[in-house]
Parts: sequence; structure tokens; C-alpha cells
Amino acid sequence: MIFRQLFDPQSSTYTYLLGDAKRGEAVLIDPVFEQARRDGALIRELGLVLTATLETHVHADHVTGAWLLKRQFGSEIALSADSGATGADRQLAHGDRVPVGDRYLEVRATPGHTRGCVTYVLDDESVAFTGDCLLIRGSGRTDFQQGDPRAMYRSVRSQILTLPPACLLYPAHDYRGLTVTSVAEESRFNPRLGGDIGEADFVGYMNNLGLPHPKLIDIAVPANLRCGRPDQGDALPAEPTWAPLTFTFAGIWEIPPAALEEHAASVQIVDVRQSEEFEGPLGRIRGATLIPLS
Repeated sequence: MIFRQLFDPQSSTYTYLLGDAKRGEAVLIDPVFEQARRDGALIRELGLVLTATLETHVHADHVTGAWLLKRQFGSEIALSADSGATGADRQLAHGDRVPVGDRYLEVRATPGHTRGCVTYVLDDESVAFTGDCLLIRGSGRTDFQQGDPRAMYRSVRSQILTLPPACLLYPAHDYRGLTVTSVAEESRFNPRLGGDIGEADFVGYMNNLGLPHPKLIDIAVPANLRCGRPDQGDALPAEPTWAPLTFTFAGIWEIPPAALEEHAASVQIVDVRQSEEFEGPLGRIRGATLIPLS
């Protein structure tokens, strides 16, 4: 399997790329609107076909990149039938399977953070993507979007912590730089849901968190209920049209040499090498300005 964990620093959201190297097919879990260009670049560089984007739930802290990626790659949009969202190609239910080449992800309904939360479990139960239901040494909140602490407790205890102890758990967020945990770790060390913590204790704790609502909730939730499709009048990310540029996973726009030569008279070319390289035997592009990086 091909696996990548990607990060959006603005919302502290993890996006996951899961691919079948043999079949060349991949899915993205919880893509972010502002990172769709980055994700698309990675898919192209790995030579993969994006077959679907999967949401663990309707997010309140960022807008999904599902619609943008569908527009670019023709990928299906899939999320829980209980999410209330429109515009999805597939409405998922507990027990459904989402193909990833010759492998698959099993859908497990894990409501609590929202009514439409799901966890995706790899077919051999070695990996699960828990969304905002179970975080690393924590849990998602339950005080908006049909949140229910009793439902969350039962979801975690019956659908996630019953997986094999060695199963790796990847959440949708972490705010401390942590990246992965396991069923064994969370069963033992999660201060909210592990050990002998009872349902009543968990419910009492969650009902008294007193957290402010996410800053983008009034923008993100309506957009995500449309699967990320912009509202009428909303501007899409601008794409350069003056030359056949390619955006790379490294975050750099690349231009083919022939296109650069064609547009050389209308652009400023900057050479960032050292002066000895600029004047050296390898030569330089005619008209380039030397501005060394160091």
C-alpha cells in the first residue's frame, strides 16, 4: 500500500492518501479546500488515479477539498448517509466497503462528534482512520452538530477500541504535533475514554468543557453540507494561464524549457545560484538576473 499523512497547518487537519501500488488507484480521506492543489500534485507525481475522496464527517473548522478534486480528477465524493450533505456520489452506511484498488476500507458508523461520523478501517484491521471521534489521548467535542457524548462513548468502545490492539489509529486532527496512536495505547492511556472510565463520567466531562465554537463554523458547515462546492459568486483558486505551468508537491510552479523560451521576453528570470556558478562553464539563461539565495 501507498500511504501518506498530509497536514494543513491552518486547521491542524490531517489528510490521508491511501493507494494500491499495483492497481495505481488511490483515495483521499478528509481533503482540505486550500490544499487541493498540493494533494493533486502528489497524486500526479505518484502516478496514481484518484478514485474517491472520503469524509469522516461534515467538518466545522475547514472546508473540504472534495468538490475541487472531483472537478480536477473526476473522483467520487463519499460520506455518511447520516451527514445531511448533498452532492455526494455515494452515501455510506455502516458495513459498506470502499475499494482502494484490490484492497478496501470498511465503513464503521461512529456517531458522537456529529451524527454522521464514520471511521474507515483497512481490510486487515491494521489501520483505522477515526476522524474527530477518537483523537490521540483525547476525543472530539460533542457540543454542536448533533453531538452526543453518550453516542461517542459507545462508538469508541464498540467500534474502535474493539479492533486488534496493534491496529494503528490516525485521527483527523492533532494540535500538538502527534501523528499516530494505537488501540492498545488509547485503551490504556486515553484520559477520557480509556481504562475504567465509565459512560457517566465521560458524559459529565464532555458536557462541561465550555469550549468556544470553531471560528469558521458558519462558513465551513454550510460549504461542507454541499461537499465543498462553492456557493454562487464564490471565487475559485486562481490558476495561471499565461504558460503551461505545473504545480509540484514541493510547492513550486514548474515551466517546461520550451515554454520559458517562448515567454522569455515577457518574464523576469531570476538565477539563485552563487556568482561562480552563474559565471561558470554550465552557463546561464540569457537575460537572467543573478540573486543568490545565500
